[in-house]
Order: sequence, then C-alpha cells, then structure tokens
Amino acid sequence: MLQRPVESGQYTSFALAEHLGRAGIAASIGSVGDAYDNALMESTIGLLKTELIKPGHTWKTLSQVELATAEWIDWYCHRRLHGETGHIPPAEYEANHYRDTTRPQVTVTT
Repeated sequence: MLQRPVESGQYTSFALAEHLGRAGIAASIGSVGDAYDNALMESTIGLLKTELIKPGHTWKTLSQVELATAEWIDWYCHRRLHGETGHIPPAEYEANHYRDTTRPQVTVTT
C-alpha cells in the first residue's frame, strides 16, 4: 500500500501542537528554518555510522546492532577523548561542569 508523503508543515502545525498539548506531551520541534535544532544529534549519529556501523561489520541480527550500539555509546560517553571538551570524555566534562557551577545551598537554623 502506498502512503502519501508527509509534508514537513504537518509536524509544525498549530493543530499538532494543540493535540500534543491536550495529551500533555511537549513537542520536540524547533522554530521553522532553524537548522541548528538537530545539529548535535545529526553529528552524533554520523559518528556512530562512521565509527561503528560502516567499518565492514556484518550484522546478522538486530540484537547484535543494539548491543554494539549500547557499547559504543558507553565508550563515547565515558572513555572517548573529545577535543572540544579539553580532551576528556563527555561524562567527565559534565561532572566537572556541575561540580564547578553548583553553589552550596544556604540553610537557616532557628
């Protein structure tokens, strides 16, 4: 059965936003013409394809791909050194950020 292609305008319509709002769902879409909305995700998916999926692996089952992807994500977040973060893994960079920006809470005793 052929399906009619979905136009991108349908995803940013007021009707869709209202429907999602009534269902208590926050839309994960940005403003029209904003090319930076998915830039980080597109870059990460590109790295996943380049570093894991395309380098000659023969995937026999979906489970193999899922396990390899989970292992790659763990490596990417906890062991891969990133130049943009001072050559430390993202998880370490995030931990440092919260350690450095979290201010102690003031408590009052009476």
